[in-house]
Amino acid sequence: MAPTPAALTTTPTSTTHDFAKEVKDFDDSKMSVKDLLDSGVTTIPKIFMYPPEILADLKPCNLEIPTIDLSHPREKVIEQIKRASHDWGFYQIINHGISNEVIDRTINAFKSFYELPMEAKKKYHHMDPKVAFYSNFNIFHSKAVNWKDSLRVYMAPNPPEMDQMPSVCAKELLDWDIQAKRVAEELMEMMCEGVGVKKDKLKEMSCLEHRKLVSHYYPYCPQPDLTMGLPPHTDRGVLTVLLQNEVNGLHVKHGTEWVEVKPVRGALIINVGDLLQIFSNDAFTSVEHRVVANPSKNPRISLAAIYNPGKRGENDVYGVFPEIMTPEKPSLYKEFTIPEIQKQGLTDDSSCRAIIDMFKLDKSEAA
Repeated sequence: MAPTPAALTTTPTSTTHDFAKEVKDFDDSKMSVKDLLDSGVTTIPKIFMYPPEILADLKPCNLEIPTIDLSHPREKVIEQIKRASHDWGFYQIINHGISNEVIDRTINAFKSFYELPMEAKKKYHHMDPKVAFYSNFNIFHSKAVNWKDSLRVYMAPNPPEMDQMPSVCAKELLDWDIQAKRVAEELMEMMCEGVGVKKDKLKEMSCLEHRKLVSHYYPYCPQPDLTMGLPPHTDRGVLTVLLQNEVNGLHVKHGTEWVEVKPVRGALIINVGDLLQIFSNDAFTSVEHRVVANPSKNPRISLAAIYNPGKRGENDVYGVFPEIMTPEKPSLYKEFTIPEIQKQGLTDDSSCRAIIDMFKLDKSEAA
């Protein structure tokens, strides 16, 4: 049984300094949330408690996001993807060519990593540029610590060596990068056709060349109404291909309501990122989503393949697809470079759609 950091409290702390110190103590301990749970805690420490405004509306409504069958005629699928990407920003896909056997093997490999003894995971508990194990990406800049553990691996353009990745899931990381990239390329082609540009437009813009895999493990939470697995956010990239196991928890904002993404055996979840909303001139929508803390004794496990432009020089300029701009519908966004975004120092607590807001033209500029 792992020891619990002595400084962690389960009652409100009196000062910001106390909170910061407890966060540092937790980070320095190199404990995962799974390790903390295994230590025997029955109430969550204060550093995991979210502000009331974030916890005010945790119950989802009865709607469901669209599910799209990729085995249907291409023209029909393109239209369904276009509509779902505009109206929802999220959709599930089935018959995508990845077998349930591969999916199960991938999920189980990551489960094996997270359930390793604390000492075996400690070596990855740092913010290495290529491989990192953590609870929050920016733990010292967040309102609270998330009740989850994460493993992030950059797969392109410069992937880590095999011995830099956890051995229990290294092969599955490499295999899933190949599988998910094939699906992402097919979807990008159909999304391009849906807005009226050539199908390889996003590929030519290098949007398959910067890839990272981010896995999350959401263990049982003894007080799920006081914390979050992931707070509301939008994805800042181009496209995300998400694999999840059978445990609920992912919610998508639709209008003013939260919609639970119910697990579908063998399905993948697709969502539009901020950059793709910009490229499409708002034909596609990047929407808020969150993961509530897990009340189930079974862990929720997910694996996100996140795609971004690989060309990142000062002269690599991005913006709305020129082909879709007309006098009646001019560009709604400024052109930009990736270094411009990087200089903003965005953190986990940056506002949702921060990149969209950063480059949105006001009405007089867009006219």
